[in-house]
Formats: sequence, structure tokens, C-alpha cells
Amino acid sequence: MSRKIIRAVILDLGGTLMYGRSDWQPVMAHADEKLTRYLQSQGMELNLSTFPVEFRRKLDDYFKQREKDLLETTYTSVLRELLKDKGYEDIPSEVIRDALNALFAVTQTNWVLEEEAIPTLKKLADNGYNLGMISNAGDDDDVQQLARKFGISRYFDFILTSAHCSYRKPHPRIFELALSHWYCNPGEAVMVGDNLDADIRGAQNVGLYGIWISRHADPFTEEQVQVQPDASLGSLSEIPAALDRLQVE
Repeated sequence: MSRKIIRAVILDLGGTLMYGRSDWQPVMAHADEKLTRYLQSQGMELNLSTFPVEFRRKLDDYFKQREKDLLETTYTSVLRELLKDKGYEDIPSEVIRDALNALFAVTQTNWVLEEEAIPTLKKLADNGYNLGMISNAGDDDDVQQLARKFGISRYFDFILTSAHCSYRKPHPRIFELALSHWYCNPGEAVMVGDNLDADIRGAQNVGLYGIWISRHADPFTEEQVQVQPDASLGSLSEIPAALDRLQVE
């Protein structure tokens, strides 16, 4: 048997390293209210009953579009466009940022780090693997804040979001950008994620191996996707052993 040389592991964040503790709908409603109240505090005459609904409708349209073209236009752009429609143009960037921080301060409380995330990341690092993260996310600061909050930033050579680079998984460009951090060939890297289409199909189409973490996957959605991961695991703690198996043909 010959040995492959797998030297890099790229991990997804939401649904892989962390999960939502409770239903997102009331969390989002509270977050949208906080954003609106902050904007009101900055002198904008916004209706507390209708503006959150309009904002969420704009976000929903944006979410649908980005799934079609795999391009990320960010929460910042959506909020700025809506405020422009309301007659508020040229809003300072720091005001937009603080408004979004008010929103994410709420949503971040609903994310929980998987219990075995840090032990697994430490073991992978101790085993000599280069570690990176790719996250489909509409706001780069939100992801960076979460990684710092959970104490996992130090394990990664980079944390690449679609909001930062404009491309969403499964677009090949986001994987290529990740590999360029290490000057790494696709066959030397593994993508670990919970989404068969975005994480696994996207990675395999570029030539990476794909390890599927199945425990938070939506059974109905995932069964519609004809993707064969290189390994299917129930927990993060199984990753080191799965990598050992992949190293040997």
C-alpha cells in the first residue's frame, strides 16, 4: 500500500464545530429589534414594528440570491441598501458596523461550541496537520468574533469567510483561496463539514477529500444530494482516525 500525503485539514464552522442551542426564529426577532433600536438611537426615524420585518425580508431575498449565484454580498450591503430606501444615505461605516454588532451580540448567544471541538483541534495540531476554516457567512466580523469567543482562533492558520472573499461554498474559488494559504495541492487537503453539497461536493469538485459530519444534517435535505463523502462521521472526535485511514490507499 502507498501512503497519501494529507497535510491540511479545513473545517466548516456552523453545524460542524458549533450548533444552535434553540429555535432560531425568536432569536432572530430579538436580534432584529436590537439592530433597529440601535439605529433609532443614532437619530433614524424607523418604525420598530415594521423595520425589522423589512430588514428580514431583504435578508431572505439576499439569502435566496446567494444560493443561486454563490456570491456573498454581505449583511452590510443589505442593511445599507435598506436604509438608503428609507432616505438615509451615506451612513458612516462605523454606524452600520455597530448596528450589526448589536444584532450579532444576540445571535452569538445561541451558538454552542461542540464539546469535543477543542480537544479534536488540539489533537489535529499535535499530529502535525495545518488547520484552516472556511465558513459561508454573511458577515466576516461575526465569524471572527465567534472563533475568538470560543477560543479556537489560535488553532487556525486562517479563517476564511464568504463575506470576506465574495465566494460561497461550493464555488471552487473559495477552496482555491484556502489552499493558497499553504501553497497546498488539493490532494493534500481534506474538507470537514456538515453540508453534503456546500462542503463535500464543493471540496471534491476541486480535488480535496471530503469528510462529512452527519449529526446535525437535515435528513430530508441531505438525502436529495447525490454526494459520496470520503468518510462519514458522527462526531468530531472521529476525525483523526478517519484521516489515518485516508492516508493509506
